[in-house]
Amino acid sequence: MKKKIVFIVNPISGVFKKDNIVGQIENNIDQSKFDFSIMYTKEPGHATEICRDHVAQGTEFIIAVGGDGSVNEIAKGLVGSKSTLGIIPAGSGNGLAHHLKIPVNYRKAIDVINRGKIIKIDTGSINDILFVSIAGIGFDGFVASRFAKSERRGFLTYLRIVTEEYPDYKPKRYTIRVNNQIIKTRALFLTFANSDQFGYNTTIAPSARIDDGLLEVIIMKKPPIIEIPLLASLLYWRKIDKSKYIEILKASELTVETKKKRWVNIDGEAMKLGKKLHVIIHPQSLNIIVS
Repeated sequence: MKKKIVFIVNPISGVFKKDNIVGQIENNIDQSKFDFSIMYTKEPGHATEICRDHVAQGTEFIIAVGGDGSVNEIAKGLVGSKSTLGIIPAGSGNGLAHHLKIPVNYRKAIDVINRGKIIKIDTGSINDILFVSIAGIGFDGFVASRFAKSERRGFLTYLRIVTEEYPDYKPKRYTIRVNNQIIKTRALFLTFANSDQFGYNTTIAPSARIDDGLLEVIIMKKPPIIEIPLLASLLYWRKIDKSKYIEILKASELTVETKKKRWVNIDGEAMKLGKKLHVIIHPQSLNIIVS
C-alpha cells in the first residue's frame, strides 16, 4: 500500500519563491510509494496545527518545506509520535539540513525522501519550548530578533545585522549550573547545540552529534573586532573549538540565570523567556529522514 505523505510549505521562508515546488514534487516524488498532498502555512503556528491533524490521521511522513523555524514548528507536532519528519531546505540558514547533509536543491532533497532512510534523533527544550537544532541566549538571540524584523532574508541581511550590532554589544552576565558545577561568566553568547551549526554552514559545535543524548554547551567570550575574520574562518573550517574565546561543555541538562530577560534564539526564531532558563535534552524523540 502507498504511504501517506504531506508537504507543508512555508511560502515566506528564505529568499527564494516557492512557486515551483509543486511541480518539483509532482515530477520527482515516487508516486508508486507515496500518496502525497501539499499544504501551505498561513501564519505562525499553523504548521504545528497541520502536523498534529495529519499525525492523528495516521500520515506516515510529514515534510517541512522551509527553514529551521518551519522544521521546529512541524517537529512540535511530531515529537513522540510514530510519524516521520522530512526536510526540503527552503529557508535562509537551513542549519539542521546542513548538519544532516540534506541537499538544498529541491530535486535532490526529494530524492532523499524517496530513498527513505530514517533515524531517531534527540530534541531539546528550553523552558519547555522545543528546539531541534540549536538554541541560545545573548548576541545570537539579539541578532535573531533583528533578523525577524528585516524585510529581506538571507545571509547578506544576517551579516549586515551582525556587522552593525557587534561593536556596541556588551557581553552579559550569566550563572550556569551544569554537571554539578556553578559557572559565573560574562559572555557574548551561550549556545545549546544539538546539531553542529547556526546555519549558513557556520559550525559552532564541531563535535556535536544529534543522537548522543547530549547537548554541546558553548560559552563564547567577545573577541576584539580585529580577530573577527579569524573567528569567521574557524567557523567555516569547523575549528571554532580551537579558539581561546570559546569553552565547550557536554551536558544533558542545565540551568542559566540572568538579571534581565534576554532574547533567546530557538532554531533561528527569537523570543524573550524568563530570567531563569531550564535546558534539557530529550533522547531519541524524533523520527527523521536523512541523506
